[in-house]
Amino acid sequence: MNPQANTLFSPIRVGAIEAKNRIFMAPLTRCRATPGTDAPNAMIAEYYAQRASAGIIVSEATQVLPTGKGYVGTPGIYSAEQEAGWKLATAAVHAKGGKIVAQLWHVGAISHPDLQPDHALPVTASTGFNPGGTLYTQNGKTERVAARGLETLEVKEYIAAYRHSSEVAKRAGFDGVEIHSANGYLLEQFIRDSSNKRSDEFGGAIVNRIRFTLDVVDGAISVWGKERVGIRLSPVTAANHATPDSNTQATYGALVEALAKRGIAFVHFIEGNTGGARDLTGFDFSWAKKTLTAAGVTYVANNKYDRAMAMDAVAHSAADAVAFGVPFIANPDLPERLSQHTAMNAANPKTFYSAGPEGYTDYPTL
Repeated sequence: MNPQANTLFSPIRVGAIEAKNRIFMAPLTRCRATPGTDAPNAMIAEYYAQRASAGIIVSEATQVLPTGKGYVGTPGIYSAEQEAGWKLATAAVHAKGGKIVAQLWHVGAISHPDLQPDHALPVTASTGFNPGGTLYTQNGKTERVAARGLETLEVKEYIAAYRHSSEVAKRAGFDGVEIHSANGYLLEQFIRDSSNKRSDEFGGAIVNRIRFTLDVVDGAISVWGKERVGIRLSPVTAANHATPDSNTQATYGALVEALAKRGIAFVHFIEGNTGGARDLTGFDFSWAKKTLTAAGVTYVANNKYDRAMAMDAVAHSAADAVAFGVPFIANPDLPERLSQHTAMNAANPKTFYSAGPEGYTDYPTL
């Protein structure tokens, strides 16, 4: 990081990645992967290329295993077909001078047997955990079910799967990876004692509950080096019906300290409730910023930022960069619009998760 460059529009070095500005594109599930293979396609490549003016694009969440799928149409990053599809996207972004990292993901209990191989139960930290709520599968709207806890050996196999996906991402031409350890998905199901009731090396004490996440991070580091690995955290979110940890500050504080010690490229924080209120109660985000900055780790802020908030956060070192989600859906040239302080296109939520180019690649630029 360059402490002299303190505006939203100035370049920043994030680990080994040189970003041309501090306006990052947040990961956004759009459900346009090719049916049958869950591979990206030319339309997805066009979508990301349109947004290559972002400092760094974080790809939509990509499942590391077939069991990691929780939504129809989400892409994977474990097969040869998926690797080939992602090569189209990374080449298109790089041709426009952009940078893109792959977000590695497993939904855990946020799934349904309809989306699982052999119609099996979804997996999670502890047998019987049911996040509740409904979801859409290829068979329509349905209720979530109680998931199956992973055996200890299986957890280690999943750690290896994340490492394999890191290798796929590297071969596919990404600039790095972001580990998705937020929003109530599998890794966060292990982190929080509200969902993790295990008694093995991955449950109980805080050091055990954060072990899965840190082992995944270490696997990614072994492939990429620490300077091209990031992680997404959401200490206080209630996304996907997640229940808070009994001691959020202690649990996520230990995780932040462990990540700082590793000196990874960045930590991407959802400040408050994902997509909802910016209620930061329960975790000291300013402490996290200071801890990471002291270790040379970039702090990426996210959640309900507008232009003024983002500029202020960077100018006053509350964040090193700000990730925008929905604004990037409707405004492929968001950095230019923010720089010029011009009007924004309005996003159409009806097309967020539909198939085809409408509401995907057809938003106008300035």
